[in-house]
Amino acid sequence: MIYIQRKERFSAAHQLYNPNWSEDKNNEVFGMCANRNFHGHNFTLTVTVKGNINPDTGFVMNLVDLKHIIKENVIEQVDHRNLNIDVPFMKGKFTSTEVLAMEIWKILQPLVAEHGAQLHCVRLDETLNNSVEYFGD
Repeated sequence: MIYIQRKERFSAAHQLYNPNWSEDKNNEVFGMCANRNFHGHNFTLTVTVKGNINPDTGFVMNLVDLKHIIKENVIEQVDHRNLNIDVPFMKGKFTSTEVLAMEIWKILQPLVAEHGAQLHCVRLDETLNNSVEYFGD
């Protein structure tokens, strides 16, 4: 089994806020991330795909195809957008990095499978110190 990765970067704003809680409770739990005016991050998305090498190409999956899948189906939807307002696949969901990674998985998994590979991991680096990895469990 071989693992390949593609990295993409995007900038997006969001607000962490539970409408069922008071403003004080939201501020206590989410701190500055509950800011009414939102806040932003420069995210790095790393998509790891696995599979066997195709003897005709030497590839697990063509990385150019993977690049286009990620850009067209994820990056173009989230880059320079407000995750709470502008991104249809995040409507009505918490915009935490954890939930965002899971939603990206749901988009990419069937598209990667169409190319004969398996999605192994979606990793989102929100900051230099904070990241999330999702393996589809």
